[in-house]
Amino acid sequence: MIVENTQTQMRKGILEYCILSIISRGEIYASDIINELKAARLLVVEGTLYPLLTRLKNNELLSYIWKESNSGPPRKYYQITAAGEEVLKALDETWNELVFAVQTSTSPRNIEEKRDTNL
Repeated sequence: MIVENTQTQMRKGILEYCILSIISRGEIYASDIINELKAARLLVVEGTLYPLLTRLKNNELLSYIWKESNSGPPRKYYQITAAGEEVLKALDETWNELVFAVQTSTSPRNIEEKRDTNL
């Protein structure tokens, strides 16, 4: 149970970052965001995605436009705002720092190299 809880918290922590990154590539429909997250093995359901999109929109990191659909009612397409781009840039930097920290702290060779240099 501890492992599953930690895994869930890790995924939650990067979900907003991944969503902003996906949307930064161009306007996108919510179900397409879900498909991209699934392809990346970040399984997300609509009940998780829509509140997150709403929160990002309310924080003025995203906007949306309605577009007519050939297969039903109009669809809401999300796009990143200038403020969202700034947040994404900061999150990119944070992500790179975290990747370095995790790789450095979990690398057995790195620990051995440090031991060797301290002798």
